[in-house]
Amino acid sequence: MAARASRKLLRDFLFRRACTTPIASARHCSSAAETAPKIPHFSKKGRLLTGTFLGLVIGGGAYVSTVDEATFCGWLFSATKLVNPFFALLDPEVAHRLGVSAAARGWVPREKRPDPSNLGLEVWGRKFSNPVGLAAGFDKNAEAVDGLLGLGFGFVEIGSVTPVPQEGNPKPRIFRLREEGAIINRCGFNSEGIVAVAKRLGAQHGKRKLDETTSTSSSSGEEVKPGGKAGPGILGVNLGKNKTSEDASSDYVQGVHTLSQYADYLVINVSSPNTPGLRMLQGRKQLKDLVKRVQAARDEMQWGEEGPPPLLVKIAPDLSKEDLEDIAAVALALRLDGLVISNTTVSRPDPVRTNPVASEAGGLSGKPLFNTSTSLLKDMYILTRSVTLLI
Repeated sequence: MAARASRKLLRDFLFRRACTTPIASARHCSSAAETAPKIPHFSKKGRLLTGTFLGLVIGGGAYVSTVDEATFCGWLFSATKLVNPFFALLDPEVAHRLGVSAAARGWVPREKRPDPSNLGLEVWGRKFSNPVGLAAGFDKNAEAVDGLLGLGFGFVEIGSVTPVPQEGNPKPRIFRLREEGAIINRCGFNSEGIVAVAKRLGAQHGKRKLDETTSTSSSSGEEVKPGGKAGPGILGVNLGKNKTSEDASSDYVQGVHTLSQYADYLVINVSSPNTPGLRMLQGRKQLKDLVKRVQAARDEMQWGEEGPPPLLVKIAPDLSKEDLEDIAAVALALRLDGLVISNTTVSRPDPVRTNPVASEAGGLSGKPLFNTSTSLLKDMYILTRSVTLLI
């Protein structure tokens, strides 16, 4: 009886304590219980999948570390195909800018596989590792020379560069013709100007000279490797004139004086269809006077053992037979070092002419220009014989 009474008193005491406990304390205890960390429970299947994934990552990394550099380089170039569809969704000029920026920052693969020896050639005393190059128009302001040469090109041509910075024509000014594998552009020599380009090329030239000086692997008896002033490949500088300039020759002379010291070869661009009056400089008299002034400006400068950079003229594919004969005559008479064949065309050959984009003004480039430029190459080779031709 006494034990039963004692249990009743204990229950009453505990009940009163519970009723008098502050609400905040109860809430605190409840909150603590709710926020207590929960230990996840992995099923056997989940643990198996996780282990398999980690094993593939570790094993793949170990395998990659054992493959030769050339094989790994090939993988990287193949992987870039995954990115191409993304660029195709962007505005053409935005995609262009992203491509230049990626190459400038080293975000593109570098070709580590050596070119086959039978691809090498020597022109103007310059050694090309291969005959495949990147034409002017992609890297207009020499922002990505090192990255582009690292892709494996035998030469890269920057520009066209104008003496004074100019915006070029209004946007939009680049149009895709996807099915035809072509582009129409009317950029109009958009350029940061020769001063900005000279600073970039000067910095790159200085870095290369420093690398050559500090290199311990080179020796006086070692065979001369292909390359030029820009490093592993040959660098061409394409010169243009400002849209508002009244003295075209003066513009090209300024380009020679400022940029020729960094160039393995120079190009006078007189064939862009997007600068008013520029193609008139392809006439016999106009071209002869222009080339003579530019040659004189180049030859009056001080040059080392290599001599001055070769001088070429870039011509249009839309010339008559008489125009081609006049250009060939000037090239031979003034001992021009070469011709670049060719610029973009203002014509719209089949099947481009049925494309709605074909009505856009500007120069057409890409697959539809192949037959025209190849025919022009043949004609100029026959007319000049001794003049080096680049296409």
